[in-house]
Amino acid sequence: MPYPIENKLVVAVSSNALFDLETEDTIFKTEGLEKYRQFQLDNKNRTLEKGLAFPFIKRYLNINKVYNLETPVEVILLSKNSPEAGNRIFKSIQEHGLDISRAAFTSGGAPYRYIPAYNISLFLSTNENDVINAIESQYAAGRIIKTKVADDNDDTELRVAFDFDGVIADDQSEKVFQATKQLDIFHKHEVEHLTEAHNPGPLGDFFKKLSALQGLEAKKALDNPDYKRILKTAIVTARNAPSHERAINTLNEWGVTVDEMFLLGGIEKKRVLEILKPHLFFDDQMTHLNPELENIPLVHIPFGVTNKKKE
Repeated sequence: MPYPIENKLVVAVSSNALFDLETEDTIFKTEGLEKYRQFQLDNKNRTLEKGLAFPFIKRYLNINKVYNLETPVEVILLSKNSPEAGNRIFKSIQEHGLDISRAAFTSGGAPYRYIPAYNISLFLSTNENDVINAIESQYAAGRIIKTKVADDNDDTELRVAFDFDGVIADDQSEKVFQATKQLDIFHKHEVEHLTEAHNPGPLGDFFKKLSALQGLEAKKALDNPDYKRILKTAIVTARNAPSHERAINTLNEWGVTVDEMFLLGGIEKKRVLEILKPHLFFDDQMTHLNPELENIPLVHIPFGVTNKKKE
């Protein structure tokens, strides 16, 4: 019987996002493929260090430990590495105790093409071109930006934070603002379209499915008042009143909930993120992804009007 991958919320992660492969990448770029392969073979028993996506992936997989009957999530390794390098990566996966058993190794080929084959709802990578190609193919993907990230083993809660426009929702409203750079015009547009739900953005589907997982949390908390929830979602947006109402109406129309919502209206997002400390924060604007933020994996979504190349 085929494995029912359609019943899972699937996240794919590149090997470079899951583990620290900077040394290996340098060898590949400076000495070529054969030297790279030989290095991997020579170090096949040497466990790889944690990468930028590791704190998120570890806690994401913990959802299955809590909901061991439903096992609602899965992680797929989607890698441009060769199968030879794959042996070392899977040994490292086992050493770190991650429940990952499925993978695609494309030996330099474009990994994003296999997103639909594995029913992937989100692809995390450090490779900008792979993420751009995935987004242009209308697949949900994000590029993890290099920052200093340390994993706190005592912190078991999974926190995921999203920008709204250009991430959860499409960039239709953002286009209005970018065309004029006038907040009053933007607010007027949102008030006039108050009852019209936004179309989903590149991570809209993933956000909805993550919200559905929170339904399991709500049921478990109802059955057991002492249950401590393991998943928290947040929206951190530059919107403020009166444009907030259309965003909230959109979530209601979609039938989804969010634990926390921050309407900043020009306040630097860094101020909230340093307190929230999400294990991933998704934003479509690089100016909002402050590399000075430590221990917060920042993910750029190269989508929409703010990422269009100027002619």
